[in-house]
Amino acid sequence: MDKIRFATVWLAGCSGCHMSFLDLDEFLIDLADLVEVVYSPVASDLKHYPDQVDVCLVEGAVANEENLELIYAVRRRTQLLIAFGDCAVTANVPAMRNLLRNGAQPVLERGYLELADTNPHLPHAPGIVPELLDRVLPVHEVVPIDIFMPGCPPSSDRIRATLEPLLQGESPDMSGREMIKFG
Repeated sequence: MDKIRFATVWLAGCSGCHMSFLDLDEFLIDLADLVEVVYSPVASDLKHYPDQVDVCLVEGAVANEENLELIYAVRRRTQLLIAFGDCAVTANVPAMRNLLRNGAQPVLERGYLELADTNPHLPHAPGIVPELLDRVLPVHEVVPIDIFMPGCPPSSDRIRATLEPLLQGESPDMSGREMIKFG
């Protein structure tokens, strides 16, 4: 039996979902027998998202040009895409800057000019520092999502209950408080 080509992606978020994934403990050993991890900020240093990924967990919201470019590549190259955690599902905390008028500019001015101790200036390093989008977006507003797994972060039990059926070629039952509660 061929192993499932598995990936995880981290966009604008705190990495709490990935930490919860690592809380799968012994199940990670079982998972390692069934999947080939082809991309992950936790387990690899790959710079480019690979082709022909079967399942990908995407954590975080889309907040900058780099996130946008990555999520487009992820969707094109992934069969089953899972919005992993509240930031991916709703944009959650990263989207708090959406409450400010005039897009990203007030956030940049506050952080880099008004609060600077020394050498106040706005960051501008094309190719090094990604430009912020005017609005932070949940992943489904950018690309189609196949499964939504809310939680901040989702518990390891919820992650396992989502992944186990997929590993057996079945769809997970994403219903009931245990599977769809936010926060």
